[in-house]
Amino acid sequence: MSYPKTRMRRLRRTETLRRMVRETRLAREDLVLPLFVVEGSGVREPVASMPGVFRHSVDALADECKAVADLGIPAVILFGIPADKDARGSGADAPSGIVQRAVAAAKNAAPDLCVVTDVCLCEYTDHGHCGVLDGEHVRNDASVARLAETALSHAAAGADVVAPSDMMDGRVGAIRTLLDDRGHEEVPILAYAAKYASAYYGPFRDAAESTPAFGDRRAYQMDPSNRREALREMRLDLEEGADALMVKPALPYLDVLADARREFDVPLAAYHVSGEYAMIHAAAERGWIDGERAMHEATVAIKRAGADLILTYAAKELAAGL
Repeated sequence: MSYPKTRMRRLRRTETLRRMVRETRLAREDLVLPLFVVEGSGVREPVASMPGVFRHSVDALADECKAVADLGIPAVILFGIPADKDARGSGADAPSGIVQRAVAAAKNAAPDLCVVTDVCLCEYTDHGHCGVLDGEHVRNDASVARLAETALSHAAAGADVVAPSDMMDGRVGAIRTLLDDRGHEEVPILAYAAKYASAYYGPFRDAAESTPAFGDRRAYQMDPSNRREALREMRLDLEEGADALMVKPALPYLDVLADARREFDVPLAAYHVSGEYAMIHAAAERGWIDGERAMHEATVAIKRAGADLILTYAAKELAAGL
């Protein structure tokens, strides 16, 4: 019986050999932890559909940011849930709004931590949509004006990066122009450039209290069936002044992420969203999978597909094991 000269298993034989030839390496520097901020004091409220995830008041957020920095995670992204909501999302750009205060607290607690802010209106509107309404129609240009003012307020509060997630046409250009005109030309824009109308956002909407009161977001978020359109969206955002691009969700859209990596030589982020995270935990709780290994494998897949940054609720547990 003849044997092959080339044996692929030779370099898999020991853990040391496997480490030496490993092609994709996940590092703490790749991770961004999403954090939810609510009104109140001393609040650390668990999110039932997302094991290990909490909603923090501003004071508790400061302690969380210290812990994140101590783990070597370089960045957080903040989502604010205000006490009061209205049709135009007035709390989104309020100088003393929930995110504005959270930014200041985070920077004070961990000065070297990169604080990214999600720029959207859905958490602040009483109807739960990502913009200003005309009846049940989301008005693009009126929404863009509100989003630009929101991004400006975040930059003024000290945000290191602003990240528009609304998917309105032209919002990156409007934000870039306003930031530059008001002296914040050095604040980068991380654009949610290819954000799909996904079924994987459910747990997030529970945590952020942002479920639409009617209809859905398919008129402005991308159709999950479309791949080529994502590159067009990304190209437009870069032309408007985006500094980095994001694909959301991550795992069901690894093909889109890989396309973007081949097409664009800019930093790429991918959002390992709430539904992806919750499914792994749910299966692990039932003993169906090894949750720790599955979470690591999922995020390595995102990195392998081309992401430079991975937004994941598992950032702390992953960092502790790296």
